[in-house]
Amino acid sequence: MSSDGFSGLFRGRRRGILLALSSPSGAGKTTLSKRLLSQNPDVVLSISTTTRPPRPGEVDGTDYYFVSEDEFRAKIDTDEFFEWAEVFGHFYGTPKTPVLDAIERGRDVIFDIDWQGAQKIAEQADADTVRVFILPPSLDLLEDRLNKRGQDEADVIRDRMRRAKGEISHWDEYDYVIVNDDFARALEKLTLILHAERWKRDRHPWLSDFVDALVEQ
Repeated sequence: MSSDGFSGLFRGRRRGILLALSSPSGAGKTTLSKRLLSQNPDVVLSISTTTRPPRPGEVDGTDYYFVSEDEFRAKIDTDEFFEWAEVFGHFYGTPKTPVLDAIERGRDVIFDIDWQGAQKIAEQADADTVRVFILPPSLDLLEDRLNKRGQDEADVIRDRMRRAKGEISHWDEYDYVIVNDDFARALEKLTLILHAERWKRDRHPWLSDFVDALVEQ
């Protein structure tokens, strides 16, 4: 039986999903994304295009697509991004072609993305997009997680906490909301969402011909 649960009788290819995960920093979306990827071979991570230089160990085409600013602006002019933004003097964008190719092949694409990026992707591919917002159980616990990570200075953590409430205010724009009070439980919920969305009728374009042939027998 395939990863979608179809036996050999059903050979139609489903259409993939654009799974957009958002949360305030520290709520767990990146860890959930990585675990979901490791457990589901039909899920791939969306790779962003950026104008910032590679950091040590980063590989072009694996971590990011690294391009010059002129190349990036040319891609904007030819409408090659679902969404793009300038962050700290560098440009970042989500390229359309590899994402659309993946979902046409029946692969799901996961986005670790903020609410603005998720909104723009949904505007351009509403039928394919599934948005999931990850909430922390409390802001105190969120701040504690950020401190325990040991990745940021105190002023950066204060800035992340200041932004958290604004990000959380967009929770009701999402299809699903998961409170990450227990990682295993949150991962189970996210996995159930993925599998349920895969079974939606509109994601199986082969069904129409199959049913027509079925009733004609």
